[in-house]
Amino acid sequence: MSEHELIRRAQEGDPGAIELLYRRHSARVYTVVRRLTGDDASAEDAAQEAWLRALRSLRRFRGQSLFSTWLHRIAVNCALEGERRSHRKREAALPEEVEAETIEGEPLLRRRLERALDSLPSGMRRVIVLHDVEGYTHEEIGVLLGVSEGTCKSQLFKARAKLRAQLRWTREGEGACSI
Repeated sequence: MSEHELIRRAQEGDPGAIELLYRRHSARVYTVVRRLTGDDASAEDAAQEAWLRALRSLRRFRGQSLFSTWLHRIAVNCALEGERRSHRKREAALPEEVEAETIEGEPLLRRRLERALDSLPSGMRRVIVLHDVEGYTHEEIGVLLGVSEGTCKSQLFKARAKLRAQLRWTREGEGACSI
């Protein structure tokens, strides 16, 4: 079934079509919110909220963009809103370091990169994920985060520098890793 037909059926309330849309796009939604939030629990909350909003708004989706693009924007907004809410609740502004789960067969560099991203302050993490991973421009990021374009550029520069420092191999004989 085509994406267009699937969306039309989901808009009409077909539970099978809704489930199929979820199956096709849920991994991507979770991935983007996980990268933005930096931890599994917040990512699960943001992904769930994104799907709830998308399903509530599905009848208004007109197909002027790809469904995946529309859904991605909802997911990014949910992750950012969740981060703002949790930031207001936290007394300390320092992020907690979250250990990434080890998945058998996953390359060492990928695990190190996930840990390094998770350890960045939330502002830096959001900017580097939105710019380098998701492809947003500095102007778009500024609008999403409510900061200036210059702040985005500065945060991106600092985030890349921190990642480089964290990803350097410290033991002799292992070489250097650069990004």
